[in-house]
Amino acid sequence: MIRTILYLLVAVFLITLVRAFVGIIGRAVGDLLRPGSSAGGRESAQRPKPGGELKKDPVCGAFVPVSTSLTKTVKGEMVYFCSPECRERYRG
Repeated sequence: MIRTILYLLVAVFLITLVRAFVGIIGRAVGDLLRPGSSAGGRESAQRPKPGGELKKDPVCGAFVPVSTSLTKTVKGEMVYFCSPECRERYRG
């Protein structure tokens, strides 16, 4: 009886170690295969930094960061767009 309990405890411990090891290897492989990833960190250089001002695209209604949006000056006012397609479709 005690031997069975000991075997079960050892099995649970070994399963926990194997799952942790597989998780670490899986995350490492996933980071390497992710497009735009760098070996040194998880953040992509293309992502905008959080906390910037957002403007609404008048064509599709998406909110875009001012720092990464496409712009067009219409009647002296700056209009912000999420994509070149929205900028071309805009009639202002």
